[in-house]
Amino acid sequence: MNSEQRRAGILALLREESRPLSASAIAGHFGVSRQIIVGDVALLRAAGEDIAATPRGYILQKGEHFSQKRTIACRHHDEKLARELYIVVDNGCAVLDVTVEHPVYGQILGQLQIFSRYDVDQFLEKLAISNAPPLCALTNGVHLHTIQYQHEDDFARVLEQLKKEGILFQQDEQ
Repeated sequence: MNSEQRRAGILALLREESRPLSASAIAGHFGVSRQIIVGDVALLRAAGEDIAATPRGYILQKGEHFSQKRTIACRHHDEKLARELYIVVDNGCAVLDVTVEHPVYGQILGQLQIFSRYDVDQFLEKLAISNAPPLCALTNGVHLHTIQYQHEDDFARVLEQLKKEGILFQQDEQ
């Protein structure tokens, strides 16, 4: 199998999977090193493939389920992190990323790709195991999320519930 065939195979694997696949798992499938896969994915992305690198692995962005995206501003500390993410996925939406504004580095964006309660639990477990703080810890809890959704009503419910929980960042809070 040459590199072009392997890259086509990687795309086929990602199209079949609804969950992220680690570079190591893909490497094992093709019998090559993890670094070869990282390079292949970089080339696929450069060629225009919409592959996201998440904390759990690579995922092909599939826009057929969610058609719209909006950015929301949130503010909370660690104790409301799980609640925030559960509100979004429980209302049929997805959390694609988190962005914070750092005083030295500017915008820092982290890919999340959270579509379900399982994804939330995996993310929280990874935070706990790594003992790494969430990005919002750098900005006194203030952060942005790109929310993906199919129906406007789903997104409206997310906003309403986040506001009720005191998580949605409001202009009058400054």
